[in-house]
Amino acid sequence: MVYFLFILAVIVTVLAAIKISTYADAITRLSSVGSLFVGTFLLAGATSLPEVTTSVTAVFLENPDMAVGNVLGSNLFNLSILAVFLIIYRHRAILSSVHKEQRHTAILGVLMTTFVVVALFYTIEIPVVNIGIESLVLLVLYGLSIWLLRGADEQNSDAGDEKVTEEKYTLKHAITGFIIAAIIILISGSVLTFSGDQIAILTGLGSSFVGSFLIATSTSLPEVVTVYVALKLNNHNLAAASIFGSNLFNLLILVLCDFLYPGSILLAASPTNIYTGGFLLLSSLVVTIAIFRAQTKRLSIALPLFMLLFYASSMVLLYLLR
Repeated sequence: MVYFLFILAVIVTVLAAIKISTYADAITRLSSVGSLFVGTFLLAGATSLPEVTTSVTAVFLENPDMAVGNVLGSNLFNLSILAVFLIIYRHRAILSSVHKEQRHTAILGVLMTTFVVVALFYTIEIPVVNIGIESLVLLVLYGLSIWLLRGADEQNSDAGDEKVTEEKYTLKHAITGFIIAAIIILISGSVLTFSGDQIAILTGLGSSFVGSFLIATSTSLPEVVTVYVALKLNNHNLAAASIFGSNLFNLLILVLCDFLYPGSILLAASPTNIYTGGFLLLSSLVVTIAIFRAQTKRLSIALPLFMLLFYASSMVLLYLLR
């Protein structure tokens, strides 16, 4: 029964993600908001709702390993998603054609990940607000990302190809559909958490491994679908922004978990999460380099392959250390 619930939640999540991606693309065309902002905050926040429910529920289940592993594993998987699409669509030079503001979100992602990795070794708790110093830094850096993108107007640069077909949605319809799809993703994320926790117990694989890979992969399915749909719509900015924005938002989830958990959730988590965090940092550095450098044919293959290697290495290492 638990496996059936898990698979059902995965299917519902995928279907909802397809719709939410289409609605997000429509909102960028019908409103004055560019795809960079929509992808980085609106779409990324919505597709990260399963991670929110999963990690928060794991806190109440007193399973800090699953909470932290889900966030770090989801971010690592998100970059692997991007790597796969970079290889498939290598002739498009996706990262070379995205808005220059994407560099800011990529750099902030590296900085936020660095603070999380350091906090897995050592952190200073702030008793008044029940969070560690790294959580406060994460809040500041996320706020900085909003400030940096506040004036980014991509209305003229979003259209990868001119569409003469009649608009399928009104703005009101797109926003309403987006909200409904987000709620469905939120609910399915909760089901993924409970079923995943039971699978970890039944299989004996351990919460770190299950949280970092089984659940993290499942809760990242919306990102897989949104990137694919965005690329099919030839909206490179929306595709890249949804990944970078999701990773920023996911790290922010750790702040909420840290607030809800008695003590530091990062220190309470298993030391094996350090390996996931380390590989995530390496992968984040590689994708940041890819954005800043001109994409030659060799680099367009080599850099994504490194990102996939980091993901595979972390999965094997965590399985051996479970």
